[in-house]
Amino acid sequence: MKVSQLSGSLRTNVGKKDAKAVRDSGQVPCVLYGAGTQTHFSVKDIAVEKLVFNPDVFKVELDIDGTKATAIIQELQQNPVTDKVVHIDFLQLDDKKPVKIALPVRLTGASRGVLAGGKLLQVFRRLKVVALPGDLPEAIILDIAKLRIGQSIRVGDINIPGVKFTDAKSAVVVSVKMARGASKAAEAADEDEDEEETTTEATTEATEA
Repeated sequence: MKVSQLSGSLRTNVGKKDAKAVRDSGQVPCVLYGAGTQTHFSVKDIAVEKLVFNPDVFKVELDIDGTKATAIIQELQQNPVTDKVVHIDFLQLDDKKPVKIALPVRLTGASRGVLAGGKLLQVFRRLKVVALPGDLPEAIILDIAKLRIGQSIRVGDINIPGVKFTDAKSAVVVSVKMARGASKAAEAADEDEDEEETTTEATTEATEA
């Protein structure tokens, strides 16, 4: 998992009035928990935006007035109108304790079904997982090269060592559907290509034998 650094300052007062004053000064109120006691601090809103408005998920190396901790964003609150971040909860990581987090789903390869005229449909952009911090990957990489029209990858099809998925195993993550205007001939061509590959492989094996 990618790592990002973030510096913060301890908050001496806690409450709605103080939180508003923090936001008015260009800072975001934050809480770090997970180590027994909660630490209230603030960080610059510009630094937070670079971290939050990003397709990646980060382990965050916090430096709060000289006290360091590694954490992940567990929850954040945003203004419903402007999307501006108004509060963040950080969870401090312990190498021996599993954490729950949503990881980004990234697709690789050119789907055979799409090349044959199908339409790619990605249902999940992120998947919820439970894992030890050291087992967390940067992202969930799915190879869709062999997906044909009508085929899909479900949560239960994904296997990453040390990572447990909490979404339903039957949930479809990505699929290839017949696109409007796509002909059955395109689908048949895809199947013919598969048969041709199988024949080629069989011929090669026979020749080698």
